[in-house]
Amino acid sequence: MPRRRKQRWVKFWPEVNLFRPVTRLKRPALNLRADEIEAIRLADFLGLDQITAAKRMGISQSTFQRLIKEARHKIATALITVKEIRMKGGEEDMPRLNRGRRQGQGFGPGVGGYCVCTNPKCNYRQPHQPGQPCFQLKCPKCGSPMIREEAAQVLEDK
Repeated sequence: MPRRRKQRWVKFWPEVNLFRPVTRLKRPALNLRADEIEAIRLADFLGLDQITAAKRMGISQSTFQRLIKEARHKIATALITVKEIRMKGGEEDMPRLNRGRRQGQGFGPGVGGYCVCTNPKCNYRQPHQPGQPCFQLKCPKCGSPMIREEAAQVLEDK
């Protein structure tokens, strides 16, 4: 009998839970678990190394490597074979703000910081409001989407 999977820390959940190709073909969907989405976000979107990303998720580096490999394989399979990608939950923990940890020792940017406009010509920035994800906001000056300042710095570094 296999042992239970270790709980994984997941900080992000996407706005949508389905990506569907524009086609009339009926093919079975591929399911991405929440921990696989988080692994893709940490490694590919934020550009963290595997050891740092694994620590953020509360798992070992070898488990993170296996997780990211499975997630990338599912995404590649869906793109090549024109299948839907569905995001489903699993056995993960979503961290709660200021519960169980001292402030400043949680995962991700946490409370405070700024939301910045994604338009490089605009440079608009506003204080982050707790409970309101920056990616759900639109810039009041130009209408472009907003992102968290820390994510914008990672994108600039690439």
